[in-house]
Amino acid sequence: MASTLLDTDNGEEREGRQLGGQMSFLEHLDELRRRLIRSMVFVFAALLLCWFVSDRIYNFLSVPVRRAMAEAAERPVPLQGLTGGETIQPLNSVTDGTTGRYVFGEATRLGKSLIPAGASVAARVAHGPDGQLGVFTDEPVFAGPTVIPKGVRLPVDFSAQPGALSDREGQLVIHTALEPFSLYLEVSLYAALCLSVPFLLWQIWAFISPGLYPHERGYAMPFVLMSSVSFVIGAAFAYYVIFPPAIRYLLGLGQDFRLFLNASDYFDFIIIVMLAMGVVFQMPAITYVLARIGVVSAGFLVRHWRISTIVILVAAAVLSPTNDIPNMLLFAAPMLVLYVVSVFVAWIFGRPRTAE
Repeated sequence: MASTLLDTDNGEEREGRQLGGQMSFLEHLDELRRRLIRSMVFVFAALLLCWFVSDRIYNFLSVPVRRAMAEAAERPVPLQGLTGGETIQPLNSVTDGTTGRYVFGEATRLGKSLIPAGASVAARVAHGPDGQLGVFTDEPVFAGPTVIPKGVRLPVDFSAQPGALSDREGQLVIHTALEPFSLYLEVSLYAALCLSVPFLLWQIWAFISPGLYPHERGYAMPFVLMSSVSFVIGAAFAYYVIFPPAIRYLLGLGQDFRLFLNASDYFDFIIIVMLAMGVVFQMPAITYVLARIGVVSAGFLVRHWRISTIVILVAAAVLSPTNDIPNMLLFAAPMLVLYVVSVFVAWIFGRPRTAE
């Protein structure tokens, strides 16, 4: 039996040497050049594809901060009335014939006239010629060299929720005219790299696989699959679980200031958090490889769990974008769970070391 195993190992080594020796050094360089060219062409094609949807990608990534900014703006002010029974009603509660004053929350253009923010005008709720309920001016408005007559429809959205941000208030800011181009180019590049990962891994595998032994090739495919899936799960965990409370905490610290959140800074911030968690979720995949080659074992991981816990807490403190304990624990909790998963991975796929 022992001689059979030795013969099998020797056969694998001879086959690996033969595969690796079929190409000269210059042929290896030529093969590398071809793989690199194919990879760059694929990434460039993916970049062009992602460029046309870069605005949608960025809007998806900006959803957490937009939602957090909307929540931060909803600060209820105590209402004190004559009778104590006064309440603030949503706009969609008004009926035909209701009168009042309409206040322009931001600079608004009516025809050729620009009404400054904070201006007000007497208004009346009525049904327009199209039969739709709307708010109309109830008096003429003198706007510079023009006069806006009575009965002009005002820009009112009856579906808006109380306390919701206007479109302009919820927008991130830029500082230069070229910044949108560079931002969308960066978004496109990151998205293209993500789309290209399977193809790039395939090119790497095609280049190195001839020089691997058959048993080493058996390790590669499970590792690539586990690594890819783990990275996607880690990035999604950061986007849906970690980032929302982190951004709410940071916005809460600045509630006494007027916030101008730069679009490029926000993108760099969320990308760093997602990449960090994607790398952290590689723990089981890396453990799989190390266990297969006999570097670590389940017993080794169990014996050193105290040291590992300290290392995980320190890493969570470094990776966390905020300095509060709850957000740090949001980083530490999945890392601890992944450590336990890694123990089972090492136990299932571990290969005990044999004496020389």
